[in-house]
Amino acid sequence: MDKVFKALADPTRRRLLDSLRREDGQTLGQLCAQLAMTRQSVTQHLGVLQEANLVNAVRRGREKWHYLNPVPIHELPQRWIAAFEEPRLRVLDGIRRQAEEPQMNVTRPTFVYVTYIHATPERVWEALTDADLTGTYWGHRNVSDWRPGSRWEHQRTDGSGIADGGGTILEATPPTRLVMTFGDVDAEAGPDASTVTFLIEPHRDIVRLTVTHVNLPSDDDFEAVSAGWPAVMANLKSLLETGRVLPQAPWEMHAAQRAAQQNGHDGTERTDPTRPDAGPAARNG
Repeated sequence: MDKVFKALADPTRRRLLDSLRREDGQTLGQLCAQLAMTRQSVTQHLGVLQEANLVNAVRRGREKWHYLNPVPIHELPQRWIAAFEEPRLRVLDGIRRQAEEPQMNVTRPTFVYVTYIHATPERVWEALTDADLTGTYWGHRNVSDWRPGSRWEHQRTDGSGIADGGGTILEATPPTRLVMTFGDVDAEAGPDASTVTFLIEPHRDIVRLTVTHVNLPSDDDFEAVSAGWPAVMANLKSLLETGRVLPQAPWEMHAAQRAAQQNGHDGTERTDPTRPDAGPAARNG
């Protein structure tokens, strides 16, 4: 196994394997034509791959033909992943691919909000993930261990431990990127789940914080979070830059708009999932 890891550690050898995966059975000359290096160097790399049993060489006349042997690569996940994390990682990978791949037929609304904050990336990350800080500027404590696959809860600050919403952590890369589903506390993390991405990008003494909320169930939900996210982020920005939240809750300015949304023509109550008195509950279908 050590030889396999050593062979895969080099980018040139990985390129050789990729080439054989695309077209199995190639001569030394064919492989050299794809790399900007001498035949001797390519031969040495092939020797390492053969020693690791990743490539088999068969002589035909004056030429050696090289073939990919996928068995050692297949054994890696079987030994290191399958017995421990494969089921959970398979689900997370499927959700990630759904979120990143172009979706030609997606019509569900997406909301994007950008703000600039005089703070370090680490401080912004702490503000997004520290339960006490979120309780200060959001009105709910966001509680989790913030590991991919873990649950998170949007808990009330009255000490009751009641969660008005939550979801699943899909990706956590401190201090730059946090991705999580956003809805009912017990909702499944499927490909259609309402999902929020926080992207933290540093620039000298400031950071740009981008909030992207995808898979919103309806245009009404889009209008609701369009009011909610700027309000929550304004309070976060004020807390980090001044040490205090805003003197008035900024979401109160949108009370009239929310009241209109909550009393839609169909009589269905619609709630802004980002405002403190609602939590992120029930708006991801």
